[in-house]
Amino acid sequence: MSRVTPESDYKFETLTDRIFVCSSRDHRFGTDAFLLAYFSNYRKKDRVCDLGTGCGIIPLIMQKYNPPEIIYAVDIQEKAVKQLEMGMEKSEIPGNNIIPICADIKTLWENAPLNQLDLVTCNPPYKAYSAGMESELTAQKIARHEILCNIDDICKSAEKLLKFGGRLCVCNRPERLADVICAMRNNNIEPKRIRFVSKNPSEKPWLFLIEGKKGSKPFMQIEQQLYIRSDISKSGFSEELEKIYAIGRESV
Repeated sequence: MSRVTPESDYKFETLTDRIFVCSSRDHRFGTDAFLLAYFSNYRKKDRVCDLGTGCGIIPLIMQKYNPPEIIYAVDIQEKAVKQLEMGMEKSEIPGNNIIPICADIKTLWENAPLNQLDLVTCNPPYKAYSAGMESELTAQKIARHEILCNIDDICKSAEKLLKFGGRLCVCNRPERLADVICAMRNNNIEPKRIRFVSKNPSEKPWLFLIEGKKGSKPFMQIEQQLYIRSDISKSGFSEELEKIYAIGRESV
């Protein structure tokens, strides 16, 4: 099990003047969470589930502008769920539409909204499982490696939660692309849209964002590449990333 996180390890990160994320050494977030929330194209009317939510960064990002109707924020680690709840307590969440749930995404939870959701998001463990990891199980290893769940488990649970035509959006490293596409198709989720992310125009992608639709027919759109920095000589973020980080989504 993950180690107990001391109170002194908690830190509140500001998303807006009314929304805060509680981070720690065990459960924190990076740029990929912002990219995935943006890529998901969530809508105000959507019913959403974020699998492996960690500190709840994606559900909290979605509160910045036109938040979905409801967001189930699911994680197997109690400390992660506690951090989300602490972030919610400090924030002003309109309509209290985030529901924190401590559950195994492989089995889901009692009264889970099966075949009802419009969108499932997941920023999954990127690294494949290696034997022997359970002997030193930590929150960081669970977040980074497929120890407690793998991409097939994620797609299987998403298929159970999504209604027909509902969307699954995930991010991962380029070397896992074939694994993700195969897992989606094996679970009746057809890959429909993909976008690669590079640090700048001169470097190869370090991340991809992919959307699949439950029960859809084959056809995938390759979107324009996203750059963290627009030029190798510049130290600042690209214009698009600045918009993604910005408060709200009106100008994106």
